[in-house]
Amino acid sequence: MSRMSNSLFTVAISLLAAATAPVSAQSRIFKKTVKGTPVLMSINVISFGPNGLLLIGDGRGSQIVAIATGDTKAQKFSVKKIEAIVSVLAGKIGTTSDGIEILDMAVNPASKKVYFAIRKQDTKKHLILTVDGSGKVSEFQLDKVKHASLFLPKGEKAPVNRITDVAWAGDRVIASARANEEFASKVFVVPAPLSHEAKANIYSAETYHISHRRWETKAPMSVIIPFDEGGEKYVIGAFSCTPVVKYPISKLQPGAKVKGISVIELGSGNRPLDMLSYEKGGKSYVLANTYRFHHKKRPFGPSPYWTVRFERDLLGENSKINEKALRRLGSKGPSTDRITMVEAYHGVTQMDKLDSERAIILRASDAKKVDLEVIGLP
Repeated sequence: MSRMSNSLFTVAISLLAAATAPVSAQSRIFKKTVKGTPVLMSINVISFGPNGLLLIGDGRGSQIVAIATGDTKAQKFSVKKIEAIVSVLAGKIGTTSDGIEILDMAVNPASKKVYFAIRKQDTKKHLILTVDGSGKVSEFQLDKVKHASLFLPKGEKAPVNRITDVAWAGDRVIASARANEEFASKVFVVPAPLSHEAKANIYSAETYHISHRRWETKAPMSVIIPFDEGGEKYVIGAFSCTPVVKYPISKLQPGAKVKGISVIELGSGNRPLDMLSYEKGGKSYVLANTYRFHHKKRPFGPSPYWTVRFERDLLGENSKINEKALRRLGSKGPSTDRITMVEAYHGVTQMDKLDSERAIILRASDAKKVDLEVIGLP
């Protein structure tokens, strides 16, 4: 549930969209659309852009589907907690918690509704359900929607087999993906305004994995967010084991093999799940939740799901990078107070920013029970 999650770019563009006429806002997003039911072979990830723009990453279909939801009327989100959210969602479509799988979750910043991509286990059908501020569950119908299908071209030897994240970056859509070839880590870019059946530009990404002490090409970015530094736009990606890396968007030229700049190491043995950017007390932070696949051997807390916060200024580092990058952990424990574990977010499997002060999270309280909670940003 990648997710990109309400980045500073999304906030800025959303505010701009709200200040202008809806037709003008839509013209900046779309150039050519069709109305109907998108053909989806899978849903790997979902995220939002401005003006209720829903982005769906479909790896099996080698496409990103951009949908104009029309869901732009903001409402107060008063619900604090929904226990056993999987059962609640399943009940809406007449099944039990064992009958669905939550694939991803994202908050629509325009309306504050929470969107869930789910798969119905008996039919393998993919659906989108929503939860509004009062806790009401509805289905977002995927028929008769205004949309644009954006195709992901094949790599040198193999097609994309999974989209790991997708994000709106102000003037383009960016997606990270995995393919079965030597340069398996792929980045796709589609410039806006978006045109139905447009083809994305494809780039191969090479990353210095700090904990492995080597350059790697196969591991895809698990999550991405846009980042602006001194007028230069970047894609920030987090990988398993867990380097945080930036790629200058200006370097993303068609067919290019792009080397990332590793700026932070969060700790080996972890897989990032979501990242979001926010401000608090006059400072900017990035929050990232992860899954620790070495939890039984060396736990970081009471759950294999743990969350870390780091100062966003660390992303601007340009000298202490790659093998010299800042590590969260030293030989005797935490090495810096600029990267901290957030105990209040232990057990969080998915998260997205709700507003300037709160996040929506899914928390696994045990192996079978997952609750939706509204929680303060740390």
